[in-house]
Amino acid sequence: MASRQSAALDRKKMLADPIMVTTIIVLIAFLTLFILYPLAILLVDSVYGQDTGLTLSIFERIFQMPSFRKAITNTLKVGFTVGILSTMIGLLFAYVEVYVKIRTKFTARLFQVVSMLPVVSPPFVLSLSMIMLFGKAGIITRYLLQIYDNSVYGFGGISVVQTLTFFPVCYMMLKGLLKNIDPSLEEAARDMGASRFKVFTSVTLPLILPGLGNAFLVTFIESIADFANPMIIGGSYDTLATTIYLQITGAYDKQGAAAMAVVLLSITMLMYLVQKYVLEKKTAATLTGKASRARMLIEDKSVTLPLTILCSLVALFVVLMYICVPLGACFNTWGYDFTLTPKWFIRVFEKYKGLQAFRDSFLLSLASAPITALLSMIISYLVVKRNFRSKGFIEFVSMLAMAVPGTVLGVGYIRGFVNGVFGTGFLSGIYGSAAILIIVFIVRSLPTGTRSGISALRQIDKSIEESAYDMGADSFQVFMTVTLPLIKDSFLSGLVTAFVRSITAISAIILLVTPQFLLITVQINEFAEKGSYGIACAFATILIVITYGSVLLMNLVIKYFGTSHKLKEVE
Repeated sequence: MASRQSAALDRKKMLADPIMVTTIIVLIAFLTLFILYPLAILLVDSVYGQDTGLTLSIFERIFQMPSFRKAITNTLKVGFTVGILSTMIGLLFAYVEVYVKIRTKFTARLFQVVSMLPVVSPPFVLSLSMIMLFGKAGIITRYLLQIYDNSVYGFGGISVVQTLTFFPVCYMMLKGLLKNIDPSLEEAARDMGASRFKVFTSVTLPLILPGLGNAFLVTFIESIADFANPMIIGGSYDTLATTIYLQITGAYDKQGAAAMAVVLLSITMLMYLVQKYVLEKKTAATLTGKASRARMLIEDKSVTLPLTILCSLVALFVVLMYICVPLGACFNTWGYDFTLTPKWFIRVFEKYKGLQAFRDSFLLSLASAPITALLSMIISYLVVKRNFRSKGFIEFVSMLAMAVPGTVLGVGYIRGFVNGVFGTGFLSGIYGSAAILIIVFIVRSLPTGTRSGISALRQIDKSIEESAYDMGADSFQVFMTVTLPLIKDSFLSGLVTAFVRSITAISAIILLVTPQFLLITVQINEFAEKGSYGIACAFATILIVITYGSVLLMNLVIKYFGTSHKLKEVE
């Protein structure tokens, strides 16, 4: 009863605050217009024909296409394979970091760097490396193993590249779960005579099982939604994301592409709902609070040696693949002439409008990043600190973009803002403009920033903000002068994450970008498809430098100007 009265009082206070009400209305309008509306248009397109009205004939037509049925099978096959492998490798790295005493600092640092490399790099860099290492002109296959007809394209190539790209996601999720397990539970089992393997299978594994399922589903969604890697290294092995792209750009079948997009969206949405509303709750219920004391790290060589060797092999392989990209841009002709030359970098800027590509990508990403970071913090603030009727709607829709594949969103924007309700209205002009690209960048990065913001805000005591309200501050003043400074690290992290995700994005924007804009990722994809690996590597190398430079700058800013630094000064 008291909680209801408190909620009603909170709502009454909020309704009396015009800034808060306006913010909520603008947010609902933005989320509805740029997330729900394109998806709704796709659904309408897939079941409504201009001549037939409501019909399922469009779905019947696409399911009669052998290529589409094969694409569904291929997508699910890749998704399950990548999900399982990524979860296993992620668990291996997380277990070694949390449980095992690593002998050298270099090895520990190598594992941490490798587990973070794919997170801040373009999604298709490893595809280029895979082709250059194991293709017909590959260093390993052609020169070391003397294999001249090896094909790296297809299921195997996609699975390896996606696994190495997405396993860090599982690593970060599982590392937190393993750290929260009370070591006394495992030590009690050891005291009763159980082997380390028995402790792992009977104590540790059951505790993190929901988390493993959560990591698997997140990776599964990422894998089946991925466009760039299957496009570059898939060859004739089509997935749903590439099939949708080819259907709209090659066959010019917008309704067929919309129906295919609905099928892919249905799969990702089902997995997303299971992950969010079933497994996340089980994980939270299984592991509550932090470990009671520090864990005694495993020093037994029979455990540490094999695990360290396994991690080292994966780490060195990932490093090797990343080294290939800058090397590919420095050699005259990869696989044939290894003379060092700067010609590919020169051609990027002199012949292929590299300066415009980097300028357009940088400016569009730079414009979207602060908007995304601020929107994420505002949504997080409303979800955690405010109580109103549409709160659940704002939280769900803002996180929904996580389950929407970029290709699906791209098709939705084409159908929604070219031929949809706004096709000839006031919003029709955004198609082909910088605005639609910035909006796509914002929508795609919003879930990551929102999750980070929610985690940060839940650690702030409500009384801190209430005291500011009691002194006469309105909601805008409280948010800007109290809340935002306290979550400065999360805001800065969200800012750079949004920038990196935007400048390396491809799946949605490849359908929306017009000749007016040149984007780096689109250029890399185009040259990689043509087999011009020198140019593709030169573009990718400069892009990697930009993204890593951004992350290093963020870390520097947080170190010297972040919240933790201020707290140290106070102490």
